[in-house]
Amino acid sequence: VELSEKLEARGYASAAINGDMAQNARERTIAQLKNGKLDVLVATDVAARGLDVGRISHVLNYDIPYDTEAYIHRIGRTGRAGKQGDAILFVAPREKRLLFAIERATRKKIERMELPSTEIINDQRIAKFKQRITDTLATDDLGIFSQMVEQYQQEHNVTGLEIAAALAQLMQGETPFLIQHKPQQKTRKDDWDKEDRKPRKGRERAERPERRERSERPAGRPSKPEEGMERFRIEVGHDDNVKPGNIVGAIANEADIDAQYIGRINIFDDHSLVDLPEGMPKEVFSTLKKVWVSGQQLRISRLGKGKYTGDAGDRPRNKGKAKKSVGSKTRKSSKKKPGKS
Repeated sequence: VELSEKLEARGYASAAINGDMAQNARERTIAQLKNGKLDVLVATDVAARGLDVGRISHVLNYDIPYDTEAYIHRIGRTGRAGKQGDAILFVAPREKRLLFAIERATRKKIERMELPSTEIINDQRIAKFKQRITDTLATDDLGIFSQMVEQYQQEHNVTGLEIAAALAQLMQGETPFLIQHKPQQKTRKDDWDKEDRKPRKGRERAERPERRERSERPAGRPSKPEEGMERFRIEVGHDDNVKPGNIVGAIANEADIDAQYIGRINIFDDHSLVDLPEGMPKEVFSTLKKVWVSGQQLRISRLGKGKYTGDAGDRPRNKGKAKKSVGSKTRKSSKKKPGKS
């Protein structure tokens, strides 16, 4: 919703849909997209499932999906019925392993695109601003505004140029018109070329845990949750090839929970246990039930006080605690700790 509002503020016909939306509201929004009243639709993975709109030309993955199947579902929203479609993915260097996993799953190499430079962006903004002035002069009735500017000029003894500049500043508001150049962080040249190297025999490079994610080690039964946390069971496990990062990414993206508030994750053969903050609102709980990970719905359920395992004989093959970095974003997070409803 926040992203959609920012797009609207910049003049784009935009709307957002998510898993919490009533069905009739969702259908109204989709209808607006189909008939051309909307040009941009911001959607979560759950809300976008089954979306079939012929005029969608681009899918922009604002966050890289933590599940290759989720990526395939996303890009399937464009290029339908034999039409041309493009999918664009924003990837930070630390997320390159996820990118390589997606390439292996789709058996296609994703073409790398260079981001436009500061100079190109600023030149475009200036050109568009000038064009808006030209269009307004050609089409709008400026009568009353011309009179007010003339009156102000006489009353305050200022030039028309100064008035025009002040009006432009007033229209722009507090947001800077031009962006400032930020030096790019240098990375090793081969950071983006490692996908061309053959993975070591017997394992895939993308499956290894991220540097800050604790490696999974054999363990006994899950311990008691930390203070302020509750334990939940989700119906996805080792049999579905799920990883802690898949679970963290799905919960963080769909329930708008910052990854730092997602606690210990224990993965079993047919289910997993995850610790989340106490007092999770009902609407968040309802959303998580519909989330898909590794081809399975989470169907999350609360274990209840005094219960720390999903089944009497639960013993995970591995255990790991999800660190904040697992679900980190390429932008500053606005997500929060869920409170009591």
